[in-house]
Amino acid sequence: MKMVLKRVGQLVVVLFLVTALTALLFSLLPGDLAEVSIPFGSDEQREALREDLGLKEPVFVQYGRWMGNFVQGDFGSFYRQGNVTSVVDRVKSTAPVSLQLMLYAQVLALALAIPLGILTARRAGSAVDKGTNTTAYALLALPNFVLALVLAYIVGVELEWVPPQGYVRLTQNVGDHLKTMVLPTVSLAVGQVAIYMRLLRTDLVATLQQDFILMAKSKGITERRVLWRHALRPSSLTLLTAAGLNVGTLIGGALILEIIFNLDGMGRLIFESISERQVVAIQSLVAIVAIAYVLVNFLVDLLYAVLDPRIRRG
Repeated sequence: MKMVLKRVGQLVVVLFLVTALTALLFSLLPGDLAEVSIPFGSDEQREALREDLGLKEPVFVQYGRWMGNFVQGDFGSFYRQGNVTSVVDRVKSTAPVSLQLMLYAQVLALALAIPLGILTARRAGSAVDKGTNTTAYALLALPNFVLALVLAYIVGVELEWVPPQGYVRLTQNVGDHLKTMVLPTVSLAVGQVAIYMRLLRTDLVATLQQDFILMAKSKGITERRVLWRHALRPSSLTLLTAAGLNVGTLIGGALILEIIFNLDGMGRLIFESISERQVVAIQSLVAIVAIAYVLVNFLVDLLYAVLDPRIRRG
């Protein structure tokens, strides 16, 4: 219960800080929603829209009104040249795309990083260890949008193995869906592989030198069983923490990749909202992302107790 209350408190603080900062930054940008929504309208029409949306009020008044509506479940709407679309409806259509991209990237990154981390820890100091770590540093220094552009051109345009852009929903065709997701997934996962592998290797090397590992080996337990059963679980805490904290990194990476690969996800929706000065919509989107980020890290804390009995007893 104490942990739950602590996380709720953190959620409130994070939600207030990120949304208030977003409102403040938007107030400093030139132009407003009225100019973008009615680009060819008269000044009277723009003034009428500003009055209707409360855009002429001070920023703290607008923020307070948004917060009051948000906590009641009113996330606002998008205004585009006379058309009004609910933020909730747009989130329902775009969130699955972003969640799929981040989930695929996280699974791929962990699936590659865990075996590589174990391999390099077992052969610490060897040529395999040094070569793998050098490659990891190189991949870590490579921006995901650069890799995305290279993959889109070589794999998508030149070789024509998969579509360089577009998105097919999982419910429409599984094979075509995976083809449209493979390039953005790889582009987003590569940098995470390097981070996860390095963290796991470092913790495993330290864990394998602990007394309880030496005791397990002295009892005749096979090296593979010692590694997977006794060493891997306590060495996974840092990896798990990084995986939870990297949700923010994945969201930021997904924003750019969704634009490059023409995916209609949350990242692209946030970009369009900023470009169109959709103040209310962007604050709601930022709040949703912040809530998701805190909840993911709360789940990570719960998984600590599963991986390490000492935390569970504490």
